[in-house]
Amino acid sequence: MTYEQFITKVQESFPEISKEQCGRFQEMTPLYEDWNSKINVISRKDIDALYEHHILHSLAIAKYLKERCPDIYESFVYGGVTVLDLGTGGGFPGIPLAILFPKTHFTLCDSVGKKIMVADSIAKSLKLRNVDTVNARAESLAGPYGYVVSRAVASLEEFYPWVKGKFSKGILYLKGGEINEEIAAMMGCFKMRQGSVQTWQVDSWLTDEYFEGKFVIHIER
Repeated sequence: MTYEQFITKVQESFPEISKEQCGRFQEMTPLYEDWNSKINVISRKDIDALYEHHILHSLAIAKYLKERCPDIYESFVYGGVTVLDLGTGGGFPGIPLAILFPKTHFTLCDSVGKKIMVADSIAKSLKLRNVDTVNARAESLAGPYGYVVSRAVASLEEFYPWVKGKFSKGILYLKGGEINEEIAAMMGCFKMRQGSVQTWQVDSWLTDEYFEGKFVIHIER
């Protein structure tokens, strides 16, 4: 996917996006290509699909909120929440979301030092004043944050205890696979109320076969 194809898709979905924000998305490719030549933070075979497999995938959280949870979407637009991106790796989904929502503050956290070094460098290169980075494990974070976002760092049953007590509103988790089994296991283990977990198919927005079986999972407090 070229930058032109990418930004056309983004502008169709988020027409309020500014030229400055578009420019930051365009700057991401050379920054990640440069870092990836030094540190394998993104799969070598996947770096050419950065816009589609990483940036748009991250923005699926925003698309879900805009379609299904407009009140929450507005709170991200106007800066009414704080967000923790746990297991951010090189900055996903946190950095694309921070570009889209410049009034919302994002804390990007990863326990692997070299990965958070990349995320920190790219956030600074993009002049994202709404991003902080921290090299830590979830257990050491004070919290609470409004929301936790993450991209498939573990099964839901494993992930939930890491962030329990760290959020006041909800979790927005990008995940694929047998999610119904994972959701049932998590809800049973942690005695979560019925109706507290919503799912949204990413391929209802992004039609490439790569996104088949991938979901935004919204866990409400």
